[in-house]
Amino acid sequence: MTQSVIPTPQTPWAVSPQQRIASASLIALGAILAGIAVKTTGLNGKLGFAVSFFFFATLLIFVQQLRLRDLAAAKDSLLSSFALLGIIMTLIPITSIVSTVVIRGYRGISFGMFTEDMTQASVNDPVESGGLLHALLGTLIIVGVALIISFPIGLLTALYLTEIRGRLTRPIKFLVQAMSGVPSIVAGLFILSILIIPVTQEQNGLMASLALCILMIPTIARTAEEMLLLIPNELREAGVALGATQWRTVSGVVVPAARSGLVTAIILGVARVIGETAPLLLVSGGADALNFNPTSGSMGSLPFYIWKAFLTGGTQESYERAWGGMLVLLALIIFLFVLARYFSGRKVK
Repeated sequence: MTQSVIPTPQTPWAVSPQQRIASASLIALGAILAGIAVKTTGLNGKLGFAVSFFFFATLLIFVQQLRLRDLAAAKDSLLSSFALLGIIMTLIPITSIVSTVVIRGYRGISFGMFTEDMTQASVNDPVESGGLLHALLGTLIIVGVALIISFPIGLLTALYLTEIRGRLTRPIKFLVQAMSGVPSIVAGLFILSILIIPVTQEQNGLMASLALCILMIPTIARTAEEMLLLIPNELREAGVALGATQWRTVSGVVVPAARSGLVTAIILGVARVIGETAPLLLVSGGADALNFNPTSGSMGSLPFYIWKAFLTGGTQESYERAWGGMLVLLALIIFLFVLARYFSGRKVK
């Protein structure tokens, strides 16, 4: 009886330890040459060293791949170097912004920030006096009302574009794309000129929600459209074959199958507008007290709280409040994007 031998999987494309050592040596040599170039040429500082290092390291790796393999491998190493450079240039500002907000914002964080409002304190008082409870709850209420209005409109728009595909498909798709590029201040000015000045003559949370709806609907509609297009046509055909109407198939089969994608659309829509400042400055009023009624009276928000602390303060305490509010807002946005990544990564069932 012969015993079968299972061959070991081969990975000829894997990088060997010798190649890793050679690449590390070339990178070290590139750093040395970059240091020499900084000393002998007009390049100065960290930026000059970074440019010189990238040039010499890319050149040395290109020559190594050309000598050991072929021209295709050398070109691949060159493109990989530029791709890595793009990643680094993208991460530098993101890391700088996040680290700056965290380093400066933690000083403005205190327990009272989440339990008190600013009715008994000003932005120039110590950080322990007053808080941003009114702004945090105001943001949640404003964004929540905007979501209640925007999600049905965005979902119905996406269903029309993917399921009905009538004569208005192209104009609606063009309008959705055009609305995606509308500046946020234009949305605030639109609500101010159409509703507040001629009709209500009052700034409140509902007007702020309507302004955010203009910005939220395109995001929800476009994301929901992409998610609905991922649903296999076989599910639609199966529903029709069983005798169901088109809308019964859509409501009972297509939409439930895309629920994780629709949750992603909701989260991305909320993340799109939760940090908008310009519309809220024009239409919300920016109260310093708690207000649970979005239809009556001014309502505070986190962007308005940060703007007011920066603009009207001018003291160390006001700046600490602003950076603290910015840290809370950044944490909310990061949390929403993590949720969006989680739900978008789930398999459609």
